[in-house]
Amino acid sequence: MASVVGLVLFGAVLVVHTLFAAVLTRFFRLRLKTQWGYVIYSFAIIPVVLLVTTLVFFGVFPIGAGLNLGGTALLGAAVGLPLALGFTIDTLYVPPPEEIDLPDRT
Repeated sequence: MASVVGLVLFGAVLVVHTLFAAVLTRFFRLRLKTQWGYVIYSFAIIPVVLLVTTLVFFGVFPIGAGLNLGGTALLGAAVGLPLALGFTIDTLYVPPPEEIDLPDRT
């Protein structure tokens, strides 16, 4: 049976993963000057980062031990959902890098 602490920690992991995905998507949008480069890098590198942090959070630390999630459900909830949310938040709700005015470097 899942405890309240386990559910709260699982939710915290999902929030942290969503933050990772949004920040890494923004990083790729700022650094890559191509139109589709950030999309390819986001869908190639961010799942690896989320997978590693999932292995750390759920393997080393006993987060979600009482949740009884299978491997596929855990990967879908801890990698797929935050990847989709983070990418969507950065792509749709944050202004593109081209629209932000920065001061000239001297």
